[in-house]
Amino acid sequence: MSAAGRQPSSSELFLTARSRAAGIPAPVRRRIALRHPAWLSVFASLMLCALGVYTMSLTTGYDSAGLGAYGKKQLALLVVALGAALFAAVPHYRLIGRGIPAMIVAVLGALVLLLIPFVPEFLVTPRNGSRRWINLVVMDFQPSELAKVVYVLAIAYYLRYRKNYRTLRGLIPPAVITFVPMGLVLVEPDLGTALLFLPALFAMLIAAGAKLKHLAAVVVVAMVVAPAMYPLLQPHQQARINAVLKQMTGDTAATGDNINYQGLKAQTLIGAGGVAGMGDTKSRAVVHFNRLPEDHNDMIFAVVVNRFGLLGGLVVMGLYLLWLLGATLTAAMCKDPFGRLLVVGLSAMVAAQVIVNIGMNIGVLPITGMTLPFVSYGGASLVVAFLMTGLIVNVAMRRPALLTRQSFEFDDDE
Repeated sequence: MSAAGRQPSSSELFLTARSRAAGIPAPVRRRIALRHPAWLSVFASLMLCALGVYTMSLTTGYDSAGLGAYGKKQLALLVVALGAALFAAVPHYRLIGRGIPAMIVAVLGALVLLLIPFVPEFLVTPRNGSRRWINLVVMDFQPSELAKVVYVLAIAYYLRYRKNYRTLRGLIPPAVITFVPMGLVLVEPDLGTALLFLPALFAMLIAAGAKLKHLAAVVVVAMVVAPAMYPLLQPHQQARINAVLKQMTGDTAATGDNINYQGLKAQTLIGAGGVAGMGDTKSRAVVHFNRLPEDHNDMIFAVVVNRFGLLGGLVVMGLYLLWLLGATLTAAMCKDPFGRLLVVGLSAMVAAQVIVNIGMNIGVLPITGMTLPFVSYGGASLVVAFLMTGLIVNVAMRRPALLTRQSFEFDDDE
């Protein structure tokens, strides 16, 4: 009989039961599976990154050749990102879970450091009024990017063997865990990244078996309270929201040369791409003379569609769906509650970020400085995106342990 189909012996059952009774953690060494659905996510990640490197070359000038400065640097950062993915995939995710308290302290400390006004500017340099980056000489480190991963780890670890979140009162602890990093990121200010924590929280709660009527009640209350939060936003954040509303009503005359300039330029590039896109040389010229701010970073989706058209945009979205398919199948196969919630949370984080970025490029959402995962230029964004992929591979290649507890099975009356 194969190892996969072998039934545990009586001695194995006895030792496992005795270990549990003694409070000894279950062994983390398991058979490694090399055939798993997470390879879909790996493939999609590499294809998106390759597309991003090429697209960055289109932003370097209409008469330039080669990858350009951004593309070359992104390739160098890709080596670091792949190392981060390998680092996340090798140790068992349960071992990673034991280090979560230390990770939380480190990330919260970094987020607080950004907000201390007397920190030297060579270490924390404000950009456009925001304090988001710590200078590490070789690259800028954005603590909010790493905070997304640590947050998902923390919530997954908290929910893994509980069921108190199936009551309204039980939703308070995960909400508190969420609002601490979310509040610190919001103060930077970085509204876009701060809002990513909420979809991840709701996705993990749903996967963990939280009652939908309780979550629906929370959403209704949030929608009622949301308008009262508008005065608390920064002036430029309010202006971004107003610009989108004006754009939707066709009133762009007053904002086309200021707050709505970037959004309208992005939509111009997207519209010029048509269905099949432009040739390489023509696209370089159009991108160069259009002068879209952050065309290599937050607004790179507009450049992709300009070069490859609507079909290219659909291919990009298809690659993200492929990434999510690999992650979803991994979560479905995983019987360990911590591993399953970890994959669900990371998937929700990436999906929300993609939706926000594409939405602000096509003009249906306010521009928030949100990068497009794997495609946009940026060291922290790229490294963290591949770190997420590595964690998904980590979960996918571990088979359930002996006598694994069933994940989140509740009766309707519980």
